[in-house]
Amino acid sequence: MTNKTQNTTHEEQASYFYRNGLTIVFMILFLSTLLGQALTGWKVYNETLADSGIKPILFQNYIHTGHFFSATFENFESEFLQMALYVVFTISLRQKGSAESKKLFEKEEVDREPRVHIKAPWPVKKGGWVKKIYCHSLSLCFFMLFLISWYVHFLGSKSDYNFEQRLDNQPTVTSFEYLTKPEFWFETFQNWQSEFISIAAIVFFTIYLRQKGSPESKPVDAPHMETGK
Repeated sequence: MTNKTQNTTHEEQASYFYRNGLTIVFMILFLSTLLGQALTGWKVYNETLADSGIKPILFQNYIHTGHFFSATFENFESEFLQMALYVVFTISLRQKGSAESKKLFEKEEVDREPRVHIKAPWPVKKGGWVKKIYCHSLSLCFFMLFLISWYVHFLGSKSDYNFEQRLDNQPTVTSFEYLTKPEFWFETFQNWQSEFISIAAIVFFTIYLRQKGSPESKPVDAPHMETGK
């Protein structure tokens, strides 16, 4: 029996969870923590209302507030920016010895031009501008998600800021005015910097540290200065 046939047989025998466990587990963690954030944010929001002598709101009303949207999407925004830049920068930048870097001088499989074959994705078979876009679709997707998240974060943050202004009997601001406020950029930069340092950490630590069985690590016995996996 060939390796290809063996792999097909094993895939058919494997459970749905085994074949998709990584996505499933992280989606469960995401939804659980999002719910936890929403519930605790709702409590904090109602405490703010109570301090101003305003009746608390229901949970289903809270998740439509600027407070919730700002807190949620400022995190989405930084994560998508992190992944977009990581995908793009690893094309041409290198780190000697890192498992997260391409090899210093050798061409790798991801560098070759796409070939049309029977199992190739539809855009590759279509060719032309469709294939050109598909060649960069991963980074384009992350940049698009970043821009959408940034915009929703901005709208939510502005709405929450104006709500607090009204509570204090202060004037509200327009979108342009809010862009000049340090509050929004403080929220933005505190998330961005955490993502950049986490990428720098995994790029650097995979030079010297190992995790047996993880595709994010080099083999345990690999030399420190061996670049790539």
